[in-house]
Amino acid sequence: MTGITRLDLVVVGGGAIGAACARTAAIRGLSVALYESGPMAGAASPASAGMLAAQIEPGDDWWLALAVRARDRYPALASDLRQTTGIDIGLSRIGIATLAFTPERARTLAADAERQRKAGLHAEWISGREVHVRWPGTAPGCQGALFAPADGAVDAATLTLALTSDAVRRGVMHVRERVERIEHTGGAISGVATVSGHVSARHVVLAAGAWSSHIKGLPRTVPVTPVRGQLLQVAWPLGLSPAILYHDHGYVLRRGNHAILGSTMEQVGFDASVTDTARTEMLAAARRLVPALGAPNRHWAGLRPITPDGLPIIGADPEVEGLWYATGHGRNGILLAPLTGDTIADLVTSGTTDLDLARLAVDRFDGVTQSLTPDP
Repeated sequence: MTGITRLDLVVVGGGAIGAACARTAAIRGLSVALYESGPMAGAASPASAGMLAAQIEPGDDWWLALAVRARDRYPALASDLRQTTGIDIGLSRIGIATLAFTPERARTLAADAERQRKAGLHAEWISGREVHVRWPGTAPGCQGALFAPADGAVDAATLTLALTSDAVRRGVMHVRERVERIEHTGGAISGVATVSGHVSARHVVLAAGAWSSHIKGLPRTVPVTPVRGQLLQVAWPLGLSPAILYHDHGYVLRRGNHAILGSTMEQVGFDASVTDTARTEMLAAARRLVPALGAPNRHWAGLRPITPDGLPIIGADPEVEGLWYATGHGRNGILLAPLTGDTIADLVTSGTTDLDLARLAVDRFDGVTQSLTPDP
């Protein structure tokens, strides 16, 4: 940091969210440092399937609009990153189908498809017979599916690498050092304290995922807790068309010659180990969708940062000027990363954004006893 007396922005956390915030802030002309502790056991971004399931994950109309807006940011981002870094983030917009195996579930999904069409979105209700025509090898007994053609996936680890690489190319200082404390005086940010000393900054973004509440000096409790998500990888079955198939939080996603299977939601603290029980349950759930799936050749886990209401925390601290939050994204960190980066850059540079952040404000948890609700 030679020659820089005070940074415009320090981003605490080097996952997809932090990297997106740092990159976009640098594009806006700010001097930025991105701090991460180095490879973290259980970090969420490397252990994400990267699904862009805007129309598949449950949620009300507000959430649906937010998720679609975030998803639709990806084509331009993928093109920009390929041009600036040469990295292909693996954006696949082959659609996601969520399958119904009971008449009750079929009615629910058919109604959701109709709701989405009325909102101007492309959503299809397809019969069980059509499911087997489109994706031979899917399980018998399917009653139909909600198909969202614009949904898809990216390679989460590659996305994080590309965002970080482009941020550094644009002048962001990428520092592999732990931030121990956020420092503020007189109701305003003064910087951060790392293991090496004080770093002066006008703004700080907390984007440390499941570890956000471990940073000292925060003016309030940030109720973000880790929830373990385990994933499996198997060979993609011969004869099955490329697909992303979803059922009751279980999914089968093609990536190259492999199928990514997931996922669990386990409250086990900061334990990022894998378990035989989860392996058995995930494989059974995936074979409910595609019976021909073989034995796993990889098994890994990550810690998702979850808030009590399942929604992320994005926006300003109401008491400390220059302190911003971008954490608690849970299952939707990859989906929301580019939009979160845009929003934080808006706030830091102008103090405003066109995104309604009322439901995402950190002070919504003031005085509330924490309880986990994983879905928005």
